[in-house]
Amino acid sequence: MTTQGKVYLLGAGPGDPSLMTLRGKELVERADCLVYDALVAPEILAWSKPSCVRVYVGKRASRHAMAQEDINRLLVETSKQYACVVRLKGGDPYVFGRGGEEADVLSAEKVPFEVVPGISSAIAGPGYAGIPVTHREYCTQFTVFTGHENPDKGESTLDVEGIARAQGTKVMLMGMSSLRETLARLVEAGQKKSTPAAVIQWATTGRQRSVTGTVGTLADKAEKAGLGAPAIVVIGDVVKEASKLDWYQKLPLFGKRIVVTRTREQIGGLSRQLRELGADVIELPTIRITDPSDRQAFAESVVDCHTYDWLIFTSPNGVKRFFEAFFAVYSDIRCIGGARIAAIGKATEAALKAHGLATDIMPKKAVAEELVKEFARQKERVRGIEHTTMLWVHGEKSREVIARELSAAGAIVDECLAYNTVPETEDTTGAQARLREEGADIITFTSSSTVENFLALGIPLPDTCKIVSIGPITTATLHENGLKPAAEAKEHDIPGLVAAIRKLK
Repeated sequence: MTTQGKVYLLGAGPGDPSLMTLRGKELVERADCLVYDALVAPEILAWSKPSCVRVYVGKRASRHAMAQEDINRLLVETSKQYACVVRLKGGDPYVFGRGGEEADVLSAEKVPFEVVPGISSAIAGPGYAGIPVTHREYCTQFTVFTGHENPDKGESTLDVEGIARAQGTKVMLMGMSSLRETLARLVEAGQKKSTPAAVIQWATTGRQRSVTGTVGTLADKAEKAGLGAPAIVVIGDVVKEASKLDWYQKLPLFGKRIVVTRTREQIGGLSRQLRELGADVIELPTIRITDPSDRQAFAESVVDCHTYDWLIFTSPNGVKRFFEAFFAVYSDIRCIGGARIAAIGKATEAALKAHGLATDIMPKKAVAEELVKEFARQKERVRGIEHTTMLWVHGEKSREVIARELSAAGAIVDECLAYNTVPETEDTTGAQARLREEGADIITFTSSSTVENFLALGIPLPDTCKIVSIGPITTATLHENGLKPAAEAKEHDIPGLVAAIRKLK
């Protein structure tokens, strides 16, 4: 049966995924079909649900994945197949994004549509380079123009004279291929060669690079620095503020390309912290969390959890999977009974707290051996271990330290296999290709499985790439594979990992 869906013309922002609007993120997560451009941040695509159909229609300079007329037809056709079609466009759909043309076609075909504005690189790009597009000491207006006109027009319709005469800041988008020519035309039309000017490439991302000069020198400086598209050109006295107001390129990890290898579901927290410090993050998930091999046995363990003296959780994944199954059976957290709770790691403790559960025992170091020692140290508090019943919730490939050591101490330990860790086989964002092509400064590992599965990809790392490990078990796996980490987190959690990265020279 043919249905009539709705098309959302959504501005994906200038590059930094955190600059996507809340409305935009909601739509990406809801989308049945994503039609996206070349400059959409790969991390944004990862927000979509697994069943979402993704269609790449990117246009970069002379390399077009799909002609605009075909994109227009595609939007009409997909609206008849999917309830929610999201057309993801870099920046804002109506700022040189040809969103107006797409809206015209949708309107003519009577396809319901909605326009969701995005933050334009015309404003965000200069802002991330320390350049305010307006400033009371310099100007009270700004002009935005494109350096890439419709090639079918024959002659340029750009009002070069009007732009040259205009007061205030001038921002050119999509004009790197004709930068020298455009600046020369502006000078011929009256623009002073001495006017400050800047080029900002890959604005708002960890790949950002910029140069400043004047209208007369900018083309040479940009060429010498090797700057190309995508880039923004800013002309005006406000460029003088760049050296003083450049906050982004002064961040502690700016210029560092860092690889994150956690699961797709968990990768965001670490990536966000690194990006907030200015890093260029490559999200390359190497593992994926799936259902346990024996789902019936897992379910039975969860149902019987109230019969145990202790519940032991050693990872946030275990907590998540356990309580998904728990609340599928029980509607009240009190059905967990009187069991006391042991946990490894602050993230696991936080996941339990989200369900209203406090931990009774948590070792200072987030390793299994320390949890066993903590039980031994607190014999009086836990009223001994002998004959105590314990349910250990963990993944299928966990080390057997907890079961072995606590059983040897006299406890009755049952294992609740809540999930399985398998290699991630999808590379939806092209991270592997980017790492092979560009290399990295730092690569992070948060578990032994991330190490093993990354190595299985066969991606060579440059000798200058530093390895950072989350803790001793991961470090041991690195050593077993002939790799030496440059740093290991003192606190075996994500904040500890970030702290270790910051201390690297």
